[in-house]
Amino acid sequence: MDEPPRQLLPEFEQNSRVADSPLTAWSPEMMRHVIDSELPDAEIILVSNREPYIHNLKDGKVELIVPASGLVSALEPVMRACAGTWIAHGGGTADHMVVDEHDRVPVPPSRPAYTLSRVWLSEEEQEGYYLGFANDGLWPLCHIVFTRPVFRESDWEAYKAVNQKFADRIVKEARGPDPVVLVQDYHFALLPRMVRDKLPEATIITFWHIPWPNSEVFSICPWREQILDGLLGSSIVGFHIQFHCNNFTESVDRFLESRIEREHSSISHGGQTTLVHPYPISIEWPPMALQSQPSVEECRETIFSRLHLDPRARLLVGVERLDYTKGIVDRFLALEQLFLRHPEWIGQLVFLQIAAPSRGTLPAYRHLHEECLAFVEDFNDRFGNDTYRPIVLLDEHHNQGDIYTAYRAADACVVSSLHDGMNLVAKEFVASRDDEQGVLILSTFAGASRELLDALIVNPFDPAAMGEAMLRAITMPPDEQRERMQRLREVVRTNNVYRWAGAMLQDAARLRKRHRAPGADNGTEAAAAIVSSTFLDRLLARRRQPPPNNVGRRAGSRN
Repeated sequence: MDEPPRQLLPEFEQNSRVADSPLTAWSPEMMRHVIDSELPDAEIILVSNREPYIHNLKDGKVELIVPASGLVSALEPVMRACAGTWIAHGGGTADHMVVDEHDRVPVPPSRPAYTLSRVWLSEEEQEGYYLGFANDGLWPLCHIVFTRPVFRESDWEAYKAVNQKFADRIVKEARGPDPVVLVQDYHFALLPRMVRDKLPEATIITFWHIPWPNSEVFSICPWREQILDGLLGSSIVGFHIQFHCNNFTESVDRFLESRIEREHSSISHGGQTTLVHPYPISIEWPPMALQSQPSVEECRETIFSRLHLDPRARLLVGVERLDYTKGIVDRFLALEQLFLRHPEWIGQLVFLQIAAPSRGTLPAYRHLHEECLAFVEDFNDRFGNDTYRPIVLLDEHHNQGDIYTAYRAADACVVSSLHDGMNLVAKEFVASRDDEQGVLILSTFAGASRELLDALIVNPFDPAAMGEAMLRAITMPPDEQRERMQRLREVVRTNNVYRWAGAMLQDAARLRKRHRAPGADNGTEAAAAIVSSTFLDRLLARRRQPPPNNVGRRAGSRN
């Protein structure tokens, strides 16, 4: 079957971002240089619901846990580089035992580089704000996976109260009137406006880590105007891809009185201008978890021995939270199609699914967990035997080291998200394969598919086609694997987490300089200055680039 015309450049290389120059090697040192040169006097404060380090009490002793979170994986290296303050919910059973009188603790514990400031929430606040409005309301609203969002007045009131509590902590932590505040994700849609009211000179960058729906879908939210107004308290609102920026802008255009300058990617509302830009998130390069990994051969022996697998078998791996947006059952349905169409692979192919339990008190998540367990049991009864389990489901939490071992042991990694902002699992798998082998099977509905063009791109709603992609992955010649993986690794290496943060911080620095200039206002003039400067840098970088060497190559089939 003929393939559709191939996208020749990753989306991030098509956007006018100065940090996208392929000649710039982004690293912790480069990040510090940007902060020292562009933001020499800036105080950087980050706020998220999830904390980067959790202290729990176990057998009478304090145990340190680093949570398996894409957001933490992306942001922790940035905070190590900028030595700022990270404000987060203190949810560990021993979190209160290790903080000082101001609820602060220096982290990482081994080599403190920044400050963690913990906010305490009651069970009622956590129930209404986090499990209720954020995850029973906004999460399904923003992911097009046919799960109905639930909006309760009590959850909304809790969400507002917790946003105010975090905003008050930011104001308390700020040492001056104009900090750079990095607001993370859908838990804090109201917070930017709350901070703006108290710190009008602050530079507030809000990054929305999940998709933004079209305006018709967003219209069902009862508090849509308040959410949009809250986000427009930001200096910059960032999304993973341009499509989500467009959806956000259309929502504002439909529901708020505003002036939109599409040429400058800016929205003027309530006497203030907000930039709306794509910043594709990534991971650190090289990943810290890779440093302690043994060889690929040893990793494969470890996993195969632990799971009692036939050494000759092929191994597919999936790594997700147990979430209905991740398409976990859908990848199992694809495996079923592969076995039905190619029964010779029964007994020779194993799917290892690592699925950490998540939000188990919500009915949709409990149902998904039960559905996965029942499906796997039935599947293994149909296609397995006493010595062969075609699907191995590990529904428990794993540390990053174990996850990277699984990546390195696999013949292919399956990312079948039904809707995803980016998906860092895809990038972690690529980063883990320094042997330049292995195949990435990637959903077209994950933001990462806009960058990782040498993956096998699939439609997770088409199990037959995804099953054929699995077959193609496990039979792909080593030379083709190497060519694809080399290009994938170059994309992830170049577009790493420091580049993601650097683009936002550089834009923040330009805004601050523009607003501090004599006679400056905060209208679209500042936005135009950023767009024109990044466009010029981008043009110069393009002129210095050699022509791409893979134009016209055929990528993995798009289904």
